[in-house]
Amino acid sequence: MRVSKEKAAENRERILTEAARLFREHGLSGVGVDALTHAAGLTHGSLYSQFGSKDRLAEAAMEHALTTSSARMRDAATLEEYVGRYLSEDHRDRRGDGCVMAALAGEMPRQAGGIRNGFTDAVRALAKRISGFLPRRRETEDEALAIVATLLGALTLARAVDDPNLSDRILAAARRRLKSP
Repeated sequence: MRVSKEKAAENRERILTEAARLFREHGLSGVGVDALTHAAGLTHGSLYSQFGSKDRLAEAAMEHALTTSSARMRDAATLEEYVGRYLSEDHRDRRGDGCVMAALAGEMPRQAGGIRNGFTDAVRALAKRISGFLPRRRETEDEALAIVATLLGALTLARAVDDPNLSDRILAAARRRLKSP
């Protein structure tokens, strides 16, 4: 039975949303095709007809996650507001719909092709966004890269430790450090 274009688009959105969540929660290698199709309520055939492979699904899911994360942060008007929201306890605790870059950064060196290229493009885009908050100087791009590294590193580290107090301290220390770049 043929699926309408509308239904196919709906299926694609559901797959991307669920795949992005699962990849952020369990990592790229921690999620199999069975889990992806089950979470989206679809068949293997639906997944493969939409994406062709798990790798292409991972690329599309990361792009989807980046788009939705960017949309949530679009209204941040200052660097302090952006940093405060990014390095919040709420963001730390919402791994499944939080920053895909922080969730998957550790896996990127082992990835090839499109997903690693997409990740690199996302780092550049975030640095450009951050540089828009900074006063124009020669070193603005490098300063923005340092801020991006601090944001991603602090969130990743705060999620990694098993001591809630230390996790909170990591976020607070990074917020203070970035308050006046």
